[in-house]
Amino acid sequence: MRLQITRIQEPLIEGARGTVGKEPKLILPVAGPFASNSDSSVKTIRLGLVCLPSNEEAIQEWIASMNRLLLDDETNIKRFREYPGAEKAFRSRFVVQFVRQLDENRFNLALQQSGAQQFDELLNLYAEKVNSLFIDQGPECILVDFPEEVANLRITNPKLTFAEQRALTRMQAEEHDIQRELFEPTPEEKRAAAELAPQAQDLLFRVFHRALKAKCMLQQNAVPLQIVRKQTYSTDSSVAKQSKATRAWNLGTALYYKSGNIPWQPHNLSSEICFIGISFHHLKRRAGDLVYASVAQAFSNQSEPFALKGDTVPKDQIRHKMPYLTAAQADLLIQRILSEYKSRTQGSLPARIVVHKTSRYEPEEVEGFGSVLSQVPNCDLLWLKPTGFRLLKRGIEGPERGTLCSVEEKSRFLFTTGFVPWWEEYPGPHIPSPLEIGSMGETDMIERAREILALTKVNWNNAEGIGRHPITLTFARRVGTTMTELEEADDPNPLYRFYM
Repeated sequence: MRLQITRIQEPLIEGARGTVGKEPKLILPVAGPFASNSDSSVKTIRLGLVCLPSNEEAIQEWIASMNRLLLDDETNIKRFREYPGAEKAFRSRFVVQFVRQLDENRFNLALQQSGAQQFDELLNLYAEKVNSLFIDQGPECILVDFPEEVANLRITNPKLTFAEQRALTRMQAEEHDIQRELFEPTPEEKRAAAELAPQAQDLLFRVFHRALKAKCMLQQNAVPLQIVRKQTYSTDSSVAKQSKATRAWNLGTALYYKSGNIPWQPHNLSSEICFIGISFHHLKRRAGDLVYASVAQAFSNQSEPFALKGDTVPKDQIRHKMPYLTAAQADLLIQRILSEYKSRTQGSLPARIVVHKTSRYEPEEVEGFGSVLSQVPNCDLLWLKPTGFRLLKRGIEGPERGTLCSVEEKSRFLFTTGFVPWWEEYPGPHIPSPLEIGSMGETDMIERAREILALTKVNWNNAEGIGRHPITLTFARRVGTTMTELEEADDPNPLYRFYM
């Protein structure tokens, strides 16, 4: 067996004034976020807060502390850096200007209930307070306090009949069997694989934080929510799982983006490329049958990431154990993406389209996606999936992030996780597992792998600047799971910031 190893240089990200580097914690304090400049005055980011009265003071104090220097006391100073304060990191100040306290008696009475009644009473309590902040000149992002009883709350979906629950349970078992066909996954790998394939449990169970976001995002003047738990704002080191600096970096990055700002962008990723992610998710129709929902997400350096709901797919429209699109469905979805792209870029079309899919392409999909070639002649169809492939090297360090291994020039495995040289650390508990990547048709796979790696850096939910999967797939996945909480006729909010 012939192996070829290619080391792809870590893609750079870009902050203000064209300043580039490998990670946000080094770029932002020097240059500022992508859209800022040295002449910009410090902006005030108005936050809302929905919380229990007993937690308000601690949360307020934590947000105020994020405007100051916070030192890090974790072991690896190359990875865990001091937090310079919001003014230096984000050219902003975080200020809680709007507070809605939850009725503590009503909260406790709801907790005493069980099952769907407990879930719905708590959901209505939170939603009423959140929705009251959707006002003109209101907050740009809303912090929502989740005690542990709420943070871990999930129930069996009461909308499912017994027969539907049994059908989904069988599907869940089949999904686990598919994973075992690849390898015996660790818990971490199971969670990672869940981002690349439909998961029956998304429909089997209602998860509270997902239900709240879905319920609130459809309201008029909706703004994004940021869930905070005690481990986020506590000063007790036995409760907080990370240092103050790390927590401030991660929460600050998320708040800055959810408030309508771009912290950083991939560098040297052409703005004329539209990257599209396609994924499938379980869905229950109002009519009663179980189907798959298709979701498409688009990203380019010209516009904020957006997502669109595609056609539903009958549960028996499966080949090789995965759902797929007919030619007509694929054609309609790609045309809708192009139409939305044009509306966001003042009528221009991309010079090139790259489609990422979580399973291999079927002939019908190739035909349907090929319909765009008359408008955008340069189109790549790529697939990415988890794999049992492992690569070991001598010494104690595992494969580096960015390693591309080609086997017999047929199969290619890209390590989006692995040893990070500039941290001198592998940030994972197990041997790194790569993504298998492939293409329909001829293309430069080294360049495609470089693009995938760059898209893993569009993770504005924390300040580390790297992720396992490209934004094309993680965004579509989050939209799909949220759709289980929406009515069939509802269109999910298209903006990425509502799903983080």
